[in-house]
Amino acid sequence: MATSRADVEKGGSTKQEAGKVPSPLYPQHEGEREWTPWLVPSILVANIVVFVLAMYYNNCPAHSNNTTTKARAAADGQQCVARFLGRFSFQPLRQNPLLGPSPATMVKMGALVWDKVVHGHEGWRLFTCMWMHAGILHLLANMLSLLLIGLRLEQQFGYVRIGGIYMLSGLGGSVLSSLFIRGSISVGASGALFGLLGAMLSELLSNWTIYTNKVAAVLTLLFVVAVNLVLGILPHVNNFAHIGGFITGFLLGFVLLMRPHFGWMERYGLPAGATCTSKKYLPYQWALMAVALFLAVAGFAIGLALVFRGSNANESCHWCHYLSCVPTKSWTCTN
Repeated sequence: MATSRADVEKGGSTKQEAGKVPSPLYPQHEGEREWTPWLVPSILVANIVVFVLAMYYNNCPAHSNNTTTKARAAADGQQCVARFLGRFSFQPLRQNPLLGPSPATMVKMGALVWDKVVHGHEGWRLFTCMWMHAGILHLLANMLSLLLIGLRLEQQFGYVRIGGIYMLSGLGGSVLSSLFIRGSISVGASGALFGLLGAMLSELLSNWTIYTNKVAAVLTLLFVVAVNLVLGILPHVNNFAHIGGFITGFLLGFVLLMRPHFGWMERYGLPAGATCTSKKYLPYQWALMAVALFLAVAGFAIGLALVFRGSNANESCHWCHYLSCVPTKSWTCTN
């Protein structure tokens, strides 16, 4: 039977499998509490609200009526989709197959556009783009992923750590996108979501000894990441946001999600007044945190400096564009 939190705080003992942390204790923050997720649901609501506002501002029927007649629009495939929704109806499928607003609306609402970031000094787009989505299909896919990944992480590690990883990973995805993609706009929370996946992987690797079925867990996580990265080579999918977010989250996971050493955790099971001699983190854990923090800070500093200088990373890496789109007989790739 699992020991309650009150028993732990009173110094009650519990039988433990050798070398493993009891599941009721270790998943909580430092063995003391289990967080109630509220940030992840709030992020979900915020993304939905932003999408609704974008559709309200888009007002497809008003713009289509100003440019062409209904008969001509229907014949040209330029008629708004789901017109019964009124001003919330979607752009024609030829313009946006994901059922969403027009590119012009997304740009006005804060989409990532290289020229506006560099020459227009609109660096805020590096953040705002992660709150926008190209269509309702895009939104549903990302929000479902957010719930599946984010709720468990926030429950275990709290809103401060997970919120920090989410925002900084989204920024990392935007920075890498700006270095490689110039001729198209970019929106979506995919970079931030890949950051959570990267953090899950680094957390699993750094706390390897406390898990059972760890090999299966790593293989499953790597499979999920690999499938999504492969899908990212399709046209109109910004794989650089995925890669940048994943690398950022992977590094931040070592810094923010490192669990205390098992010996230090055992202090909760010691009799009252007993002294715990074990240190919170072992030397290799401190080394991992230091190296990961250095790489993350250096990466952001160098990346942001290159972005605002207007550097084009494609000039230094002539094959990197294949990471985001691979041309085939069925489609072509444009920057």
